[in-house]
Amino acid sequence: MNQIKLFIELTRLKKPIGYMLLFWPCAWGLTLAYDFSSSWDNYFFCLILFFLGAVLMRSAGCIVNDILDRKFDAKVFRTKDRPIASGKISVKLAIFYSTILCFLAFLVLISFNLFTIILALGSMPLAFTYPLMKRFTYWPQLFLGITFNYGLILGWTAIKGQIDLIPVLFYLGAIFWTLGYDTIYGFQDLKDDEIIGLKSTSIKFKGNAKKFLFLCYSILMVFFLLGGFLMNFHNVYYILLILPLIHLFIYQMKVFNLNDPASCFKAFKSNNFFGLIILINILISQNF
Repeated sequence: MNQIKLFIELTRLKKPIGYMLLFWPCAWGLTLAYDFSSSWDNYFFCLILFFLGAVLMRSAGCIVNDILDRKFDAKVFRTKDRPIASGKISVKLAIFYSTILCFLAFLVLISFNLFTIILALGSMPLAFTYPLMKRFTYWPQLFLGITFNYGLILGWTAIKGQIDLIPVLFYLGAIFWTLGYDTIYGFQDLKDDEIIGLKSTSIKFKGNAKKFLFLCYSILMVFFLLGGFLMNFHNVYYILLILPLIHLFIYQMKVFNLNDPASCFKAFKSNNFFGLIILINILISQNF
């Protein structure tokens, strides 16, 4: 039982925000591509597969992240008690867990077409090298955005079997979404990261945090507007975008206080709601 508890702690299964933020772009891409004039059965089946894939890959990613960051995590107050950093789980056992999770994710992946399988496998180097970026660049959040939103492309290709401009536009927008919310997340560890020499957009833009977030979220909305235009969405799509606009530019900006870790985490977690309302918007627009 103790090992099960440590495994759950290691994979952050009690913190669903991580795998939900990975899942939403997958759901967006799938919903953008799906033909709802046919049966909805395949849509829900694919949605479940992407959800399982998101949980499995996020769990594996957490383990790899903790293995690579174990020496840094031990020096950061928020992460010093993580199973690997604290020595409760060995690196060898963690690698074994990660391998099993990746294998299970592969079993999910092979349910899709060959093109989607190849694209997904091609993203693996990005997924497992992201944790190293904070050592070399102030833009690790950008690499996370490229990696975390890759599922949007996969959601599209799982249905269409090819890449088009539309999912690319939504993908680019989603990258700036992640760039914003992970910058907010990074402010929780700002002081510790500066002391131990790690880099992030949180550190780079700490003097202009809200301006940077405003820029990221503005670019996000521009790409989503362009994507909606190319999808030939009805005006209802643009009307419904008012709610996520309010969420990003009013609610998050009001909640976010870079000097208060609790408010940073609250603003970060609220992006789960953003992911949901964008999905609902696309779903309604696709069926309007």
